[in-house]
Amino acid sequence: MFAKQLQKYFFTVVVLASILLVYLWYKDYSFSSSPLEEKHQLSILKKQQELKVLAYRNFKIKKEFPLIVSDKMSAQRFGMTTYDRNKNIIIHLNKKRFKESSNYMINDVLPHEYAHAIMFYFKDFTNENSGHSKRWQNICKQLNGLRCDRFVNHEDILIEKTNPFK
Repeated sequence: MFAKQLQKYFFTVVVLASILLVYLWYKDYSFSSSPLEEKHQLSILKKQQELKVLAYRNFKIKKEFPLIVSDKMSAQRFGMTTYDRNKNIIIHLNKKRFKESSNYMINDVLPHEYAHAIMFYFKDFTNENSGHSKRWQNICKQLNGLRCDRFVNHEDILIEKTNPFK
């Protein structure tokens, strides 16, 4: 009798775990194979507009910096800003990182990268502190960057991921 009940319980657990596994696989596949959610796209646009206003107000910059959200970046990167031979300045954000922390990407990484774009605009290609000089930090703060650190603080992301009230 006990063995039969244990067998039913085990079978139920295996079926539920299989369903959960398929659901998580599908959710992961859907994220990877489709564009960023519309709510994230709208948040990015809103933040870009805010940064554009701050760049004009604080630095008299009217230039728009193109932004590309891509899943082609290394998983370790949150974003990067490039300056090419044609003097184009482009901000890149890692789509994969939106999955774990969209608020961090929009409110921390975007101002961080926008500060790099402004440094490039001013032709300041300093290697001081890997491009994170005092001037860069000041620009980042004037763009309302929440954390103008040199690198990502993974504890900030962990706190957001475990926040039940978000």
